[in-house]
Amino acid sequence: MDFYDLIRSRESVRDYDPNRTIDDIVLNRILNAGRLAPSACNKQPWTFLLVSSKERLEAVRACYKKSWFQQAPHILIIIGDETKSWVRYDGYNSIETDLAIAMDHIILAAEYENIGTCWIEEYDFKILSDAISLKENEVIFSITPLGYQNKGYQKHGNKKRNPLEEIIKII
Repeated sequence: MDFYDLIRSRESVRDYDPNRTIDDIVLNRILNAGRLAPSACNKQPWTFLLVSSKERLEAVRACYKKSWFQQAPHILIIIGDETKSWVRYDGYNSIETDLAIAMDHIILAAEYENIGTCWIEEYDFKILSDAISLKENEVIFSITPLGYQNKGYQKHGNKKRNPLEEIIKII
């Protein structure tokens, strides 16, 4: 698939077949895309926590109550370690930028593999951090379900974005 077609076709998926897990080879390709993402000073301050076991899925799913999320066979949690990320002279910490780049690489790789994702920030932090035993120096950046869609699912195909002319300024 052409890279620009991939970007145009990617959209958030809210439909998952709970009985169809993703092959380890495909999961590794997707996660490797995140591993290869750039980070400030190449610090790579991330951990990609893939939740696939029934017991752990149950605990993690409690952080976000949407029915479609409950059906996903895998949930990916992007975690950063603030002690490992680059910090600029004025105190700016690159952790969110680094993790956003890694998450975007993962989501685009999943799209390439025909795996649905949905970047989620509206989770219950306390429930999720307890479910994964988050360490003091770690931050949860984002979560996404990973999975194939149920039979008959069709993408919306109606990405609404501002025209390029409205968002670009050349100086």
